[in-house]
Amino acid sequence: MTLSIRWKVTLATLVAVACGLVLAGILAIQSLQQQEIAQLSEVLDARTKLVDFGLRPLFEASSPPERSTLQAVARELAERASARVTVVAADGTVLADSAVREADLPAVENHLSRPEIQQAAATGQGQDIRASQTTGERTMYRAVAMSRPAGAPPVFVRAGLPMTLLDREVAKLQQNLILALGAAFGVAVSLSVWLARSLTRPLSNIARAAQQLAAGERTIRIATDAHDEVGLLAATLNDMADQLHAKIAELSEDRAQLLAMLTSMVEGVMVLDYRGHVLQVNPALERMFGVTRAEARGRSCAEVFPHERLNELVSAILATRTNREDEILLPPSGRCLHIEASVAGGERENEAFAVLVFHDITELRRLEKIRKDFVANVSHELRTPLTSIKGYVEALLDGAKDDPEALNKFLDIILKQSDRLNLILEDLLELSKIESGRVSFKQDPLDIRSVVERTLSMIKPIADKKGHRLVTELDDRLPPIAGDEDRLVQVLTNLLDNAVKYTPERGMITVAARLVPEPARALPEHRALELSVSDTGIGIPEQDRPRVFERFYRVDKARSRELGGTGLGLAIVKHIVEGHGGQVWVEGRQPQGSRFVVRLPLRHPSRLAAQLTETNTA
Repeated sequence: MTLSIRWKVTLATLVAVACGLVLAGILAIQSLQQQEIAQLSEVLDARTKLVDFGLRPLFEASSPPERSTLQAVARELAERASARVTVVAADGTVLADSAVREADLPAVENHLSRPEIQQAAATGQGQDIRASQTTGERTMYRAVAMSRPAGAPPVFVRAGLPMTLLDREVAKLQQNLILALGAAFGVAVSLSVWLARSLTRPLSNIARAAQQLAAGERTIRIATDAHDEVGLLAATLNDMADQLHAKIAELSEDRAQLLAMLTSMVEGVMVLDYRGHVLQVNPALERMFGVTRAEARGRSCAEVFPHERLNELVSAILATRTNREDEILLPPSGRCLHIEASVAGGERENEAFAVLVFHDITELRRLEKIRKDFVANVSHELRTPLTSIKGYVEALLDGAKDDPEALNKFLDIILKQSDRLNLILEDLLELSKIESGRVSFKQDPLDIRSVVERTLSMIKPIADKKGHRLVTELDDRLPPIAGDEDRLVQVLTNLLDNAVKYTPERGMITVAARLVPEPARALPEHRALELSVSDTGIGIPEQDRPRVFERFYRVDKARSRELGGTGLGLAIVKHIVEGHGGQVWVEGRQPQGSRFVVRLPLRHPSRLAAQLTETNTA
């Protein structure tokens, strides 16, 4: 529990006063007790000497006194001296004791071990205070060695005074002192509370005002009438609060601007100190490396980001203190990051030493690769028909034109290669227009059944030549969709054309359409239309499936050129489907063949159905 300054001052004062009073009371009691004991000791010494004097004639006789006589004298002397009288022989045997009956004397314990007896044997007299084993009372004993003729064994005379009266007086004195000390302590409590309150009230006012200032109440001022150090402190705090609020406002504005920049940056930013410990990271970097700011801050860069090349770059910056650049790949995603490291130069802890900016150039590198592959593929695809045309023209020029049969054959080949070259150029132009956004897709309501029937009517003659069987599996409950009918026919035509080409003779090609839940939506009523083309052809290896929609990508290049085609059909399909807000992918079939799936979203099916009805009626 935290105590306020007022209570701390009060309790400290009370503890000091209480300790002083208790110490004074103990010293007073001890002093009075020692004084009473000294007086009692003087009285006991005098009485012991009187008892010794009274017993000495009995031991100066020629024969030792009788025990009964000695016991009777001891009792009489005890009554006269108002003290307990004990006579102890040199061997510790109790010869007489006024507090013990004569018949019980033989059972009394040997007194040679008593401290006062031992002192008297050594120095002639001794004294001790203890509880009597015979009477049980706390008693002061004083013993003297009786004067005896030379060679006679010593006899010790001991007198004892019970300290009951002394204890009673001391107890009464203690009671009076406790009452006095309690009254003094009560006065001290009142004075301490008043003193603590008068001293801490201005400080309490300052503390409350400081709490309100810390809570953001800038209009609060510390008011005090004191002209001492407390008043000077209040004035100083008021000035400091004004300056602090100005600095806080300035820093808050700068921090908000910096935070907005760091948060909105697409590039990742990491700030390191001179030891290589992370001071700050922005949200973009958190997303790049999958770490949080709380996990990264204060830890070593090598510990947070276990990337060998990145840590080598950081080590080089810390060692050379120079700006550097590098590129790294992040496993397992394969993202490519370009790093620009600038040295800020902070030499102390929690100071920025280096700032690293991470640019995600994965897409740039991918586009560069696509561009290079595209240029290489286009060059190759164009070179093939051009080489063929050039070769046959040269053959004609070399004399083949004079042979009518060869002339017709070569001209027919040149025509086919020219048509192929023209088809490649048309597909390239078509793909370029779609990618550049110059082609706008219609959003007319249409029935997918009409799209399938129109496409099958064009593909059936080609399929019949190879003996293929075309099968349709269309759901009767298919709603209308919004789209461009000509473009969707182009999509389905390309997919069916590929299925016919890559399916051996007498195969089966299936066109299916059904409703499926929209995966991007949480509610079940948001559905999509899934159109699929399945075949029993040669199939596509799993590792090649993700790339079949790239331009000019061919699984089996020799077989693809043998069967014809430009290598751009599936790329066009992908862009048309994505232009309708849909998705397209390919799946493997068991035991053989492929299944191409086109998923198109449904937009306001009830409204589209009404529009389609109006169109058919018109």
